[in-house]
Amino acid sequence: MNDLYTRPEELLQHLIRFDTTNPPGNEAALIAWVAELLKANGIESTLVSKTPGRANLVARLKGRGEVPPLLLYGHVDVVTTEGQAWTHPPFAAEIHDGYIWGRGALDMKGGDAMMIAAFLRAHAEQRDLRGDLILCLASDEEVGGEMGAKFLVNEHPDLIGDAAYCISEFGAFPMDFGGHRFYPIMLTERYVHTLRATIRGPGGHGAQRHLGTAMSKLGRILSRMDGARLPVHITPVVQAMIETMASHLGEPMGSALRGLLDPVRTDHLLDQLDPRIGRMLDPMLHNTVNPTIVSGGSKINVIPSEITLRMDGRVLPGVSPQTFEAEVRALIDDDTVELVPDMSEPTTALGDPDLTHFETLAQVLRDADPGAAPVPYMVSGATDGRILAQLGIQTYGFLPMNLPADFNFSATIHAADERIPVGAVTFGANAINEAVTRIVG
Repeated sequence: MNDLYTRPEELLQHLIRFDTTNPPGNEAALIAWVAELLKANGIESTLVSKTPGRANLVARLKGRGEVPPLLLYGHVDVVTTEGQAWTHPPFAAEIHDGYIWGRGALDMKGGDAMMIAAFLRAHAEQRDLRGDLILCLASDEEVGGEMGAKFLVNEHPDLIGDAAYCISEFGAFPMDFGGHRFYPIMLTERYVHTLRATIRGPGGHGAQRHLGTAMSKLGRILSRMDGARLPVHITPVVQAMIETMASHLGEPMGSALRGLLDPVRTDHLLDQLDPRIGRMLDPMLHNTVNPTIVSGGSKINVIPSEITLRMDGRVLPGVSPQTFEAEVRALIDDDTVELVPDMSEPTTALGDPDLTHFETLAQVLRDADPGAAPVPYMVSGATDGRILAQLGIQTYGFLPMNLPADFNFSATIHAADERIPVGAVTFGANAINEAVTRIVG
């Protein structure tokens, strides 16, 4: 077991076999197993929990203090497999056709295995580190981070708060487009700002004819939101990503990508692109809002006079909550609807990204996969990186995976038959080890 770091694919199998579906999570057993693995290698860990069963682990290799600490950060919870038809059992971590199959293989136990392997390797090789190397495995990322990242940032900042840089999800997976292989390195992400709309109208008996009811207003709102885009925003990271990709592509692809940076043409050109690229770039160029929960009405024969619509909002860095809300109000186009924030996150931490180690990570990828074109990247969803940013930590999404060109990465995460090539786990572990070496020694 002491040399398990030399077999990161086997390490991943162990992690997948812990069912950490969130909710409820139950991450403690997996965390305890990793703590024992570290202890067997002579490394002590600190375990902290906000509530029983939801543990978080922090371990540290001391360096000389010449450079800021580097944090390797992963979450160990996974999303549900309920209602999905799997070819192989989702928590068996079986190897078939050269892939490790199982929930979390991509998001993000595969990344966890890479980082644990790199951390143990640094210790086994007794490196004279220029800066501390910190490993943190957290709970609860898939349901907001209350038991994990938020708990660590708010209650235990002393454990990780001295880190300046972090390697975590999500990036360094290949995107094959226009005959080129691009590797996106995440530098920033959108933040969460959910909304609640209260829709009112005349109530009454279900046997009567009614006009202008809350239900009919809801129908019009949902129709307006269906497929609609909010206004275009060009953020620095996405501009750099598009310009870098365009510089590697010939015509007419290069010009089509550059055209996305003209807000007058953005939406039209998005619809003309290869759907794989257009679908990826679309939420990087717009705030998005999606209706997810409707409540109202209590009897089949009573017209409800009030309906509540809850919406999942994702907002680009640099865009204020007020600007986002104004965009949604304009889309709804009904002054009688009450629109208020349902949940909002701090946005001040998502400023201009720190690019100190971007080129270092990019060169690691070029060395590992000659011909690769690393590009800046913004995650359209949300990761724990936005929470760590409150401590001043710059997260780089860097979990390298040399996936086959025909492997649909985005369609496999959170879906049935999630899997990762065996070789991609070793590829990632070696790349992260090289990144650690170049950043802290």
